[in-house]
Amino acid sequence: RLNENLENFTGKSPAMEKVYALIRKAAPANANVLIEGPSGTGKELVAQALHNLSHRSQGPFVAVECAALSATLLESELFGHEKWAFTDAKTQKIGKFEAANGGTIFLDEISEIDASTQVKLLRVLETKTFQRVGGNEDIKADIRIIAATNRDLRKYVAEGKFREDLYYRLNVIDVIIPPLRERRDDLPALCQVLLQRIVGDGQQPTPCL
Repeated sequence: RLNENLENFTGKSPAMEKVYALIRKAAPANANVLIEGPSGTGKELVAQALHNLSHRSQGPFVAVECAALSATLLESELFGHEKWAFTDAKTQKIGKFEAANGGTIFLDEISEIDASTQVKLLRVLETKTFQRVGGNEDIKADIRIIAATNRDLRKYVAEGKFREDLYYRLNVIDVIIPPLRERRDDLPALCQVLLQRIVGDGQQPTPCL
């Protein structure tokens, strides 16, 4: 199953083979994973492979682009909200954590979440429960959290921009995707994939740079 779930990756260099080996080792675990790497290196592909190769593969895989939402919208998107929790909340909304129950939630660009949301995310990690915005009921969260960042989170922790306790709870398993400059052996294969895309072969996989 490993090769089937990594077929969208482009790269056979020793550096990428180490990444594949780590995916193989980490996938069966239920531990949270932090994926680190520059933009365009295929962090969501890694998250999807970890999910597909895990015992949660029959459950949902829910991806959230944290940087694309304001703090208020992100909170509602993650935790959901009760009816009339705020002015425009005319109906109850199920959040991404609830939607991912029994499966995996992928939090991309985790470094961009605000301090308040960091506290609430830490509670999810500690208690496996959360509350919808405007609600008082604790909802169980049977989820595996995979987070990704193109930032140096250790530096963010040192600068007080990211909670240290949250960092260590997310970074139980650390998957670091090397930049292309560190695996130039993959350039020919990547060029071939890009060339096929240019000439209109839409069936080609998105290259993992």
